[in-house]
Amino acid sequence: MDRVLKAIPKIANPNVLIGFDTADDAGVYRLSDELALVQTVDFFTPIVDDPFTFGAIAAANSLSDVYAMGGRPISALSIVAFPADQDIDTLSEIMRGGQEKMREAGCAILGGHSVNDPEIKFGYAVTGLIHPDKIKANAGARADDALIFTKALGTGVIGTALKRGIASEAAVRAATDSMLRLNRTACETMLRFDVHGCTDITGFGLIGHAREMALASHVTLEIEAARVPLLPGALEAVAAGATPGGLKNNKEFASCDVQNASTAGEKLLDLLYDPQTSGGLLIALSEPDAQALAGALEGAIRIGRVVPRDNKPVRIV
Repeated sequence: MDRVLKAIPKIANPNVLIGFDTADDAGVYRLSDELALVQTVDFFTPIVDDPFTFGAIAAANSLSDVYAMGGRPISALSIVAFPADQDIDTLSEIMRGGQEKMREAGCAILGGHSVNDPEIKFGYAVTGLIHPDKIKANAGARADDALIFTKALGTGVIGTALKRGIASEAAVRAATDSMLRLNRTACETMLRFDVHGCTDITGFGLIGHAREMALASHVTLEIEAARVPLLPGALEAVAAGATPGGLKNNKEFASCDVQNASTAGEKLLDLLYDPQTSGGLLIALSEPDAQALAGALEGAIRIGRVVPRDNKPVRIV
C-alpha cells in the first residue's frame, strides 16, 4: 500500500489540512477557521472468541485514530462483512458490542453498510471534530522532545497464541482489557500539554509508526527497548513461536530504516514490530511536559527521545 499511495497523484485542495501523503492516522478537512472534520476508517477479522467483545474492540480501534489527532469523535458508520449461512445472533452480539463502546465514547452510530462475505469483518468509519490549529499530527516531533507511550505492547502475539490454544488466561485477559480501553483519556490528558506530535500504534507496530513519525517530522526517534511496556505473556508468546504474519511483514518492511544499537534480546526486539489492535498513543513533547504527562496519566511511560535526523529514522538503544 505504501508503494501504491506513492503512485497516486495528490489533488490539491486548500481545505485538506491532512491527507494520505503524510501517512497520518486520519484525514482532516477544514470547514471553517475554527472547525475541521477528522475522518478515519478501520475494520478487521475477529481477534477474540466472544462476539460482543470483538465488536467492542473493533469500535475502540476505529475511534483511536481520531483521538490520536486530538479530535473528538461524534459519529460513525458501521462496516459489516458476514456470511449469510452463519447464526445471525452472532452478528447481533458483534454490533451490540460495538454500539456499547461507541456509547461510551459519546459517538453516534448513524448507519452503515453490510455485505455477504465468507469471512467475518467488522469496524467503523468515524468522523470527529477538531480545531484546525490544534491538530496533533505525526509530523510535529522536534529534536530534544521526549517520547511517551500510553499502552503496553503485545496484542498481536497474544492474539496469535490464543488462536493456537497456547495463551494463558491472564495474558488474554490483559490483552483484551488493553484493547477495550479507549484512548479518550490519553487524548484528553495530552491536550493539557504542548504536544508536538502524536500517532497511535496499531497495525504497523511501534517501529512502523515511529518510522512514519520520524520521516514526517524529519528527525530520528530513539527508542529505549528496555523501557517499552509489555503485556503479561507477550514475551512468552514470542518464545513459543506465536508470531503473527503482520509482525514478520512489519519487520521485513521497516527494519532497513532502523539502527539497532540495543543489547536487548531478539524476542523483545521482535515485539517492537508486533502489530497492535487498539494500541496506545506515541506522543512527542518537551521533557518537562513529558514528565508531567507521565505523572498525570496512568500507564504512560517515557520510552525514548527525539534527536536530529541521523542516517536512519529510528534507532533502538
